[in-house]
Parts: sequence; structure tokens; C-alpha cells
Amino acid sequence: MNIILIGLPGAGKGTQAEKISEKYNIPHISTGDMFRLAIKNETDLGKEAKAFMDKGELVPDEVTVGIVQERLQEEDCNHGFLLDGFPRTLAQAEELQVLLSNMNRHVDYALHIDVPKDQLIERLTGRRICPTCGATYHDLFNPPKVEGHCDRENAELIQREDDQEETVKKRLSVNLKQTKPILDFYEERGTLVTVDGVQEIDKVFEDIQKKLG
Repeated sequence: MNIILIGLPGAGKGTQAEKISEKYNIPHISTGDMFRLAIKNETDLGKEAKAFMDKGELVPDEVTVGIVQERLQEEDCNHGFLLDGFPRTLAQAEELQVLLSNMNRHVDYALHIDVPKDQLIERLTGRRICPTCGATYHDLFNPPKVEGHCDRENAELIQREDDQEETVKKRLSVNLKQTKPILDFYEERGTLVTVDGVQEIDKVFEDIQKKLG
């Protein structure tokens, strides 16, 4: 089974990806992991990607797609894969379709974990970090025993800059704009399935299993 996982930051993709990977015995392949592996193995494309990353530049699509192709040709992908974080743009979705077609494969499901924007803002802005030990808390989902202080260090918890509301809103707006054409692309091909990501984690996974069969 070949699955593309789609969801905005805070939708719970990482949690569900682990469950899907274990249940269906397919590798969970994230963009970050792919890049790290290619760079570690010093493949030609890995070296090329590193050169762009070292300069703080975006890695061009042709390099990214090449790294995806290398990863999908690994033996553990023979019976399927779960791609997380790719494609990020419509152009990448089109490139992926060509790539898979050349490998005599196709996307079985584009799985969209849907969470409304206001809920995502609540999830993402509620995170708090201990500056001493790095422990992570959440105002709603994982609060400390004493409000505003780490359970272990008693240090005052901080909010990272990228978790502040204005930053989160901007990030979500950019992601929404990129995601809509990708959802349309897979819906037109009859492979898009959507689950309600607002539910409890186990209920979300239960719905995913029903959709995937």
C-alpha cells in the first residue's frame, strides 16, 4: 500500500504515521529523514542537497524528487510506503506521479488528517518548554503540576518564538495555500481520503483503518 500523508502542522500526522507504519508494515518516510540519510550516505544528490542547505537555500524540486526516488527504490519499500512531508507543492505532486509511473507504481491513498485552523492555533500556541531540561508541556493536553513551572526543575516555562500566535497564524496560512492544490490534485484522481483529526488519537486511527481497509 502506497500512502501520501497530508496535514497541517499540529494535525497529529507524526502520531498517526507511527501507528499506520506499524499496522500495515510499511516504512514511514519523512522528508527530513530522507535528506539526512542521503547526506549521511554521501550520495551525489545528498551532497547536492547539503550544498543548498549549507547556504540556507531551499533544495530545488529536481534534487528533492531524486532523493525521494532513491529512497523508494530501497528494499523496505517493496510492499509499500508512507510518505510524510512530500509532496509539498502541486509541482512536486505531479513529479511524484511521473516518478511512480516510471516505477510501475501509483499512490493508493492520499490520506488527509483534517483539523480546523482555529483548533490548530490552539494546539500549536499551547506548547511550553523548560529552558533547563527541555521538557515539553501543553497548556491543555499536558499541563505541568504547578502552572507555568517545570515538574522536574521548577524552572519557569517559556514559549518558543515559533509557537507564538502571530507566527503560528502565518505558518498555517502559508501551509493552507500550498496544501489546497495538492488536495484537489488527489481528489481529481479519486485517491483522496479525509479523516477528522479533532477526535481522540485512537478514534482518528480507527477511522483511518476504515478508510484504508
